Amino acid sequence: MSESRESIAALGRRLRSGETSAEALARHYLDRIEALDPRLNAFRLVCAERALASARAADAQLRAGIDLGPLHGIPYAAKDLYDVAGLPTSAGSRLLEERLAGDDATVVRRLARAGMVLLGKTNTVQFAYGGAGVNHDHGTPHNPWHATHHLPGGSSSGSGVAVGAGLAPMALGSDTGGSVRIPAAFCSTTGLKTTVGRVSRAGVYPLSFTLDSVGPLSVGVEDAALVYQAMHGPDPRDETTVGHPAHDVLARLHEGVAGLRIRFAEGLLFEDVDPEVEAAVRACGAVFEALGAHVDHIDFPQARAARELNPRGLVIAAEAYALNRDLVDGHFDDLDPIVSFRMVKGSEIPAHEYVDIMRRRNLLRAETRAALHDVDALLAPTVMIPPPPLADADRDRHAYSETNLACLRNTAPGNILDLCGLSVPCGFTARGLPIGLMIHAKPFDEATLLRIGQAFQDATDWHRRSPDLAFAERDPS
Repeated sequence: MSESRESIAALGRRLRSGETSAEALARHYLDRIEALDPRLNAFRLVCAERALASARAADAQLRAGIDLGPLHGIPYAAKDLYDVAGLPTSAGSRLLEERLAGDDATVVRRLARAGMVLLGKTNTVQFAYGGAGVNHDHGTPHNPWHATHHLPGGSSSGSGVAVGAGLAPMALGSDTGGSVRIPAAFCSTTGLKTTVGRVSRAGVYPLSFTLDSVGPLSVGVEDAALVYQAMHGPDPRDETTVGHPAHDVLARLHEGVAGLRIRFAEGLLFEDVDPEVEAAVRACGAVFEALGAHVDHIDFPQARAARELNPRGLVIAAEAYALNRDLVDGHFDDLDPIVSFRMVKGSEIPAHEYVDIMRRRNLLRAETRAALHDVDALLAPTVMIPPPPLADADRDRHAYSETNLACLRNTAPGNILDLCGLSVPCGFTARGLPIGLMIHAKPFDEATLLRIGQAFQDATDWHRRSPDLAFAERDPS
């Protein structure tokens, strides 16, 4: 079995040249899922017959001269927060396994309109509440880069593993405190965190109505840009998107970074970072300099201020409890304990404290925009540590809490500060574990963000490397 991970762009070229068909692509990925996912556990459910029917319809359209664009006939997976009509949306909890969706999420509908083929739904941390990727209800997906079970990152854990292992060329995730970027870094994929208001969250199981964002995990930046182009734009079902018109991120995607002002975000984001991670991220500066960017360092105290403003994730805890109150109050003992003990804290936050945090957050966001007036992008490690073994991270509640905080430390400030962000592969540790570079850009500047990420990937090959999945092909029994 080939272990290569093909990009959407490459698959599209093969499809239009007649080398392959949408049905053949769907069968290829379904065969990989059948062979490898019993060990990897990326998928919550696979809808094989539905996928093949959609693929045949895509082929028929192409034969009739109807080409819906670069995503036509391309398979993908969706995190099990996204409603798909007729399929359950369990949000990582066995309590919701019978919750059938009556309609498609807006993003799912838009990708179907672009001709994409849904393979199935991927596992997630329960209610998307955790950065490590652990789930005690449905099992923790296995990071494809090591035979020993290492953390996949969360909460879009299954999506990260699916793309990292070549079970799908793209998978949808969501990012409230890092849930796209962390699994992207841990599984050596590209992950795009969009600005809240760019992409509709309608039909996506919510965690935080002020911080949730929607974004893809993909092999490369160009793929993320193609998917973003198809799914972003105003949607009356999500009021945060109203007033933010669609824009073109593809026109200047390949223009490079000559003259752009790129800064290492010094301070909190580089404190206590694993030495191998820091070395790999620092080396990226030379890549951008060689491409003509102006690379320097900037003190970024706003990251620490964001962390201090939101101690112990109080904003997410308060909103998560409000959204899941019936489950927390009525079924507390049936919830995953690593989620329930954090979510219940949201009930203890006084209204005046929550309102004060939100007021000060708006002021901090304005301060951040001013600080980045003459900066095009910030660089930092996506995660301060490489993916640790599951057994070490989940041996007790204290170990889990410390690991979860380490996973979220660098990503969560971007959500509080309303930045858009991108994690791209930038190296591996001596043990072969992936390292991610986090690029942040100003709010609603996804076009510049993707352009910078594309230039980096044009000059490097980290994103083209594939894991050795021989361990997953063996019968784990």
